[in-house]
Amino acid sequence: MPIVLPIVLALIGGLFGVTLPAAAQPKVNIEQSFADSLTAMPKEELAVSGGFYVPAYSSVAMSQGKLRVDFSVTLSVHNASETLPLVLKRIAYFGTTGKMIESYLKSPVALKPLATVSIVIPTEDVRGGTGANFIVDWAAASEIAEPVVEALMVGGVANAHYAFISQGRPTRTIGKK
Repeated sequence: MPIVLPIVLALIGGLFGVTLPAAAQPKVNIEQSFADSLTAMPKEELAVSGGFYVPAYSSVAMSQGKLRVDFSVTLSVHNASETLPLVLKRIAYFGTTGKMIESYLKSPVALKPLATVSIVIPTEDVRGGTGANFIVDWAAASEIAEPVVEALMVGGVANAHYAFISQGRPTRTIGKK
């Protein structure tokens, strides 16, 4: 009998357009989903590396904090080089508290020149909250055009729809030389 209750609730929710809070979303398999964007790992030593911090707002407070609007988030990582592969070493999603929610790479992958991979966080998945973010670490065998890393947020309430982009910021250590 316990298994019947969730099914009944899901059917009732579907009839009335009610959505239940999201559980963990199925994990994205970049290797499968973007197989045509990937290439063989460079044989040379990875001499150049970098990283990006990308703010990603899965929820935003509006109306002086009285209303929460949830957004879908699409993280896109673009290899801006026309000739060299870009190695993605880490793509991880973090919530407002700084706790990692998902890691999207089991091992590094190489992105073809001018190719892109994306991660989508559906609107219903609000685990990231208002301070969600991604960390993207990359490397290359030699000097390369810096990747373009952005998050696109799309959502709405009633008849108002919103979309905005958050650009990744290179992570650098700041301090005494």
